[in-house]
Amino acid sequence: MANPAVKASMARFALPIDGALGVTTPKLRELAREIGRNHTLALELWATEVPEARMLAPMVAEPMRVSVGQMERWVRDFDSWAICDNCCFELFDKTPFARRKALEWTGRRGEFQKRAAFALMAALARHDRGASDSEFTSFLEAIERESRDQRNFVKKAVNWALREIGKRNQELNRAAIERAHKIHATGLPSARWIASHALRELRSSAVQARLKMKAERARAGA
Repeated sequence: MANPAVKASMARFALPIDGALGVTTPKLRELAREIGRNHTLALELWATEVPEARMLAPMVAEPMRVSVGQMERWVRDFDSWAICDNCCFELFDKTPFARRKALEWTGRRGEFQKRAAFALMAALARHDRGASDSEFTSFLEAIERESRDQRNFVKKAVNWALREIGKRNQELNRAAIERAHKIHATGLPSARWIASHALRELRSSAVQARLKMKAERARAGA
């Protein structure tokens, strides 16, 4: 599946090319569907240190077999936004430790380790439909606190988490907008960027209409 042209293009997306093969994510997803879940294989793939193998690993890993130790080992290996986000959205958010680790990792120093905290919050906000609103309030506090981090891959993930939480329902939308105003008021460059981009989407007519329709469906089904 290796494609030199794909490998050459990876640098344009801030992806490391050392050891890379040049395999696209859609092809990896096809392969993951063929393989199915195989946790032993996932661990072996990760151990190769090949970027594409590490992209495939969380796609075939078994969430209920993931330990806290494995999460810690893998997060320390994160060296790109792609591997970070893929792990959070394909695997980590499905583990029993997801919320605890999301909050814990906000205090990490490494750029991609810290990004993992907010990518995991975004994944939970998007995927965990049964979670209560209260489960996201502590996330908003962490988002405000860490909005001062000016590193590119951190601030983008902070913004991402804020937007995903604010798109869950009308109540969280109001809470996220209120928090975005507080973040903006700090006057810090990274905070202003995070807040401005979040407010633009969360207050948009498209998002507001979608949340209103969602609330009406929920009331009708009650």
